[in-house]
Amino acid sequence: MAKLDGKVALITGAATGLGEGIAEAYVKYGAKICMVDLSASVEKTAQRLRDQYPGAEIITCLANVADKAQMQAAADAAVAKWGELNVVCANAGVCRLAPFEEMTDETRDFHIDVNIKGAWNTCQVAVPYMLKQGGGVIVIASSVTGDIVADGGEAAYAMSKAALVGLTKCLAVEYADRNIRVNCSQLGYARTPMVEKMAMESNPNDPESAINDIAVGVPMKRLAKPIEVGELFAFLGSDESSYLTGSQIVIDGGATLPETMSIGTN
Repeated sequence: MAKLDGKVALITGAATGLGEGIAEAYVKYGAKICMVDLSASVEKTAQRLRDQYPGAEIITCLANVADKAQMQAAADAAVAKWGELNVVCANAGVCRLAPFEEMTDETRDFHIDVNIKGAWNTCQVAVPYMLKQGGGVIVIASSVTGDIVADGGEAAYAMSKAALVGLTKCLAVEYADRNIRVNCSQLGYARTPMVEKMAMESNPNDPESAINDIAVGVPMKRLAKPIEVGELFAFLGSDESSYLTGSQIVIDGGATLPETMSIGTN
């Protein structure tokens, strides 16, 4: 039996990038999934997964994670379809770079609305269903950025992702005795549309070199593949992680380990 057989999962930001990788892993391991995204392309991604995994049970919902009413409708749709909601993957996120002194209030608030309020809304519409059914699992996509490391120009992103670590820990404590587990991933860099956009902002003339330079600083010498992140989310959403809650799982190819890039025997 696959480790997610019979579980109903809601995944935000599921049209591309990490969300697509998470959705694929969940389908592969037998989950029924509600793929949520602001973009109508989420249905195209869902159809690819249906074609790749015959028999996969997938619905899609167009929703803005920053709008709680829209997220409530997405959670309601999953429960209306399958009768329960076992796992929530709060993955949707954004990152826009700018020097701090030039960063607008609009850019700051965009990160707060999507990254912080989006995760908040996703969790808050799911928890009542989980309490009613006797338990569930929440997996939140944080980052190494903000809580462990940061680069210049990432003030809004770093602030928003660090906040998700606090949310994870509080929810984990609050619901531990009611059988709701809450953990977060802390990703370094993966090859996603968001990272490609960041590379364009960092080096408009040669964005590919910016991506290659990221890989140079990773001991494994490459960026993560979205499906690799999906595998972590699948583990955290499954009963295999039944004694994990409030955990921060770093998945970065070792990028946060080196003290320097110039000292040592390698």
